[in-house]
Parts: sequence; C-alpha cells; structure tokens
Amino acid sequence: MSKKKKNPPVEDEAMSNEAEINSSIPTEEIEESEVTVEEPIVLEPIEVLEKDLQETKDELEEQKDKFIRLQAETDNFRKRLSREKEEFSQYANERLFKELIPIFDNFERALEDPSNEIKSLKEGLDMILKQFNTFLEKEKVEPIKAIGEKFNPEFHEALTSEESNDHEEDTIISQFVKGYKINNRVLRPSQVIIAKKPVVVVEDIPDEEENVQKEENSTK
Repeated sequence: MSKKKKNPPVEDEAMSNEAEINSSIPTEEIEESEVTVEEPIVLEPIEVLEKDLQETKDELEEQKDKFIRLQAETDNFRKRLSREKEEFSQYANERLFKELIPIFDNFERALEDPSNEIKSLKEGLDMILKQFNTFLEKEKVEPIKAIGEKFNPEFHEALTSEESNDHEEDTIISQFVKGYKINNRVLRPSQVIIAKKPVVVVEDIPDEEENVQKEENSTK
C-alpha cells in the first residue's frame, strides 16, 4: 500500500513565511524604522519672561476693552434713565393739569357771574370745593385729622399752647392751617394749638404763731 503525504497546516506555512521575511530584513533597517520621540523644546529664562509678559499685556488689553465697553453701556443706561424720568415727570404734571383746569374754569365762571348775588356766588364756590375734594380723593390725598386728636409731631406742627380745663394735655384744640397727606405720607403738617394744664396758684397760709401775734396786737 502506498502512503499518502499529509499537507502541512495553512497557519504553520504562513508563520514560516513571515519568519523568512523578517530574517531577510537587516536589523539596522528595523531599528531606523522605529518611531522616534521628539525632545521637548527648552526655552531660555528670558524667553519665558518675554512670553509671560506678552500674555499679560494681551490680557490687560482685553480687560481694558471690556471696561471701556461696560463704561459706555453704563453711560448710555444712565442717560436713558434720566430721559425716561424726565418724560414721566412731564407726563404726570400734564395729567394733573388736565384735572385742575376744569376747576379753574369753574372759578372763573363764578367770579364772572353778572348777577353778583352772594347766594349764587356761595353756591358756585361750594360746587367748586366739592369738585376739588373729588380731585384730591382721586389722587389719594386726604386731610390730616387734627381738632380733638392727640398731638402727633409726625402729622402736626404746634404753633402754641393754651391752658384748658376741658381738654387733656397735648390735645389739639384749634387749627390754623389744615394738613394733608398722600398715601400716608405727609404733604403738609397741620398747624395747630394744643392744650396744657392750667397753672395752679398756691396761696400762702399764715402760721399759727403769726395768727397769735396778730390777735395779741389787736387786743392792745
């Protein structure tokens, strides 16, 4: 019987081929083909300082530009705020004047009334006063209570004081000028007169010795 030759495995054949190729390349070429590592560049101390100085200058220049822009924005905002405040003030005054002009018109009509009757003039003034009170209420302006109230320096201004047996001390008994407040903030304090306790005059009472002496003198 004839023996059949076995074929070598494919892997063994590939490995043998690779070994033959590697053995055919010189070792010097293999070493030169390896990756070379670049050495770090070492700067001189002066170069390092110059580099840091330049970076600092660049950073300062950048911060300066930011500051200039921020200052310009702040100035523009301040000017815009001032302009808006002025416009708001003008608008508020315009609105108040529109409310006051009709009251002024009624004053003129009352004074120009050809009848010149006291009764009709008084009725016209009463109407104007009611109109003005309505205007104050609309603007949340209200008079400060005074007569009969306890004196409060926050709302009242004492002009003088008077002795009174009918009122407690520091009670407001009279008012010269009416005060007003808006939203609990004083526009003008009330000018008032307050009560104080009367001064009690104590008469001198003679001693008993003085009375005895007087009796003796009278009997002589």
